[in-house]
Amino acid sequence: MGNISSYPKISAQDRAILDLKNQRDKLHQYQKRIAVLTTRETEIAKECLARNDRRSALLALRRKKYQESLLAKSDGQLEQLEQLVGQVEFSLVQKDVLFGLQQGTQVLQAINKEMGGIEGVEKLMGQTEEARSYQEVRTLDHSTREISQMLAGNLSNQDEDEVEEELAALQGPVVLPEPPTTIPKQPEMPEDTAAEVEREMTEQREVIRKKARAIVPAS
Repeated sequence: MGNISSYPKISAQDRAILDLKNQRDKLHQYQKRIAVLTTRETEIAKECLARNDRRSALLALRRKKYQESLLAKSDGQLEQLEQLVGQVEFSLVQKDVLFGLQQGTQVLQAINKEMGGIEGVEKLMGQTEEARSYQEVRTLDHSTREISQMLAGNLSNQDEDEVEEELAALQGPVVLPEPPTTIPKQPEMPEDTAAEVEREMTEQREVIRKKARAIVPAS
């Protein structure tokens, strides 16, 4: 009894799709048969014309025309069947998708309910961040106290006083240096350079006098 195989249950939707596909396949076979008949009617009409039997040839072409009209109708029916099969299959897929979304929404709601909802999650995250920040502050304060205690045992009273004075100086106003009250002396010119400059100036004055005497005639 344990080896009895269980077959998947066929739903009404599956059976409907199967019936539609069977009708579609039958229409395909019907179209192939009509195509063969129309070809055969054309050959019969040619044979009748070869025997000068115009009446039989005309009858064969009429049968061919009727079969072509049936073929055109079957094309329309086949197109409708194809669309119907596609719509049914798409609806079934859409149904499965909607069912999956519904299940996922229910699971999400259950999880949020267990965690106290979105507000509960945000509150928990806020508390976690606050606890982490508090722990960091406590760790920093503890480290500061350890450093202060270590230095307190190694510095003398004079060192402590100097540290306090340096701190007060750093906290006080910044004193800028006073501007100079005297003009700095210009560098003196060497004696040989000064004599050279004086000689050049004398020569220039002499040239100017000569030019002036040349311009103004003597009286």
